Amino acid sequence: MNYSFDFVPIWRNFDTLLYGLGIGLSLAALSILIGVVIGGIVAFGLVSKNKPTAWIAGLYVSFIRNIPILLVIFFMFFALPQLGIRFSKITSFVAALSIYAGANLAEVFRGGLQAIPKGMTEAGLAVGLRPMQIRLSIIIPLMLRSTLPSMGNAFISLFKDTSLAAAIAVPELTFYARKINVESFRIIETWIVTSLLYVAATFTIASLLRLLEARLVIKR
Repeated sequence: MNYSFDFVPIWRNFDTLLYGLGIGLSLAALSILIGVVIGGIVAFGLVSKNKPTAWIAGLYVSFIRNIPILLVIFFMFFALPQLGIRFSKITSFVAALSIYAGANLAEVFRGGLQAIPKGMTEAGLAVGLRPMQIRLSIIIPLMLRSTLPSMGNAFISLFKDTSLAAAIAVPELTFYARKINVESFRIIETWIVTSLLYVAATFTIASLLRLLEARLVIKR
């Protein structure tokens, strides 16, 4: 093996990699926020007694969860313009990631909703709360707290999935790593440093989420 490691070109562009890392975290954060909203709405549809509503919600979840996320990204960015619907690269990617996250979180939230005792709803009605008020002030907070660990895992997964944004030239960590790789020809060094940045970021996120869970998660 005659390969000689040289990390100098990578360190010279390290600020660019950090910038890309920040973009990736921002994309994941925005996508998980939108995904939580989508997932919450769909979850209520899944547990709805209205059969058409439950069927439509179930169809969305089953379809999205059983296709590759890259296909969703390509559909948003390449297919929709054929129908006259055009979004920017970042908007297309966030939309795709949010739709994908929403489908996965819907199942998580459904479990959270079904785990809430019916007595909570009855107690809300007993004190004069309306059904919508019960959902907003009792059901949703309890659901979010009980599913916080799963939401944390979903966020970490979404962050790693932001690497797919490079497929449509969204400038995040993997995109800049590929650019540095082409310019410096230091293939091994580039991907080693990029991998370590992903590991460091996910480890930090997981640690922060554990602290948050210790404060907020419902103890069983």
